[in-house]
Amino acid sequence: MRILAFESSAKAASVALLTDGVLTAESYQNDGQTHSRTMMKLAKDLLDTCGLSPADLDYVAWANGPGSFTGVRIGAAAAKGLCWGAELPCLPVSTLEAMAWNGVDLEGVICCCMDARRSQVYNGLFRGEDGKILRLRPDRAISLEELAADLKSFSEPIWFVGDGAALAWDFLNRTEAQSDVERAANDRPYRLVAEHLRQQRAAGVALAAYEAALSGVRADPGQVTPNYLRLSQAERERLERDKDEKGD
Repeated sequence: MRILAFESSAKAASVALLTDGVLTAESYQNDGQTHSRTMMKLAKDLLDTCGLSPADLDYVAWANGPGSFTGVRIGAAAAKGLCWGAELPCLPVSTLEAMAWNGVDLEGVICCCMDARRSQVYNGLFRGEDGKILRLRPDRAISLEELAADLKSFSEPIWFVGDGAALAWDFLNRTEAQSDVERAANDRPYRLVAEHLRQQRAAGVALAAYEAALSGVRADPGQVTPNYLRLSQAERERLERDKDEKGD
C-alpha cells in the first residue's frame, strides 16, 4: 500500500510517501515560501526521485485541520486535485492526530498544540501504546487556562508537540510556578519534544492515514470539507456586524 501525504497546516510544508507502513521518502520545506508555490512541486519531485507516478499510489492523504485556514485549504486542494486526476481514494486526517505520531514512543500524554491566536490553542491529547496512537481528548479550540485545568487530571509526564508547543509549555510552567509552590521546578511533568520532531510533518499524516486505511476508512474527495474548529476572523467579524445591525 502506497500513500502520498501532504502537510500544509502551518508555516512548514511537507510531502511524504509511505509504503506498507514504512516511510519511503519525505520532503520538508520551512523557508517562508507560500504553500501554493511549493506543495505540488514537492510532491512531483518526491515521486520522480522514487521512480513513481500518481498511478502507482493507492491513497492520497492530507492534514485536514485544524490549522491555518489558508494552509489547510491549499493542502486539501493539492491532494484532492491529485485524487481526481488519478482517480484515487483520499484519506483526510486530523492535523493534531498526525502530530501525535512524532511522540508515539514517548511515555506519557502527548499534548498536541497549534497556536490559534487570541490566547487559544488547537489541541488534542493522545497516548502512544504498542506503536499506536490512542486518543484521550477530541480535537478542540481551547484557551490556555482551560488546557492547564484539564492537564491537572494527569499525573504522568506530558509531552508537548506542535508549533504551539512552546507557547503552551511556557504558559503552564509560569502558571504552575505561581500557583503550586510545593512542586519543585525540576519535578514538573511538562516536557517539550525535541525541536526537529515538534513541528507538523507529512510523515505523521501518512502514518495516521495508514492506520485509517487498515481500518477500512476511505473518503470521496468531493465530500470532504476542512475541519477548522472555529470560524475565521473574517467570518467572526461578519457575524458581529450582522449582530450589531440587527441590534440597531
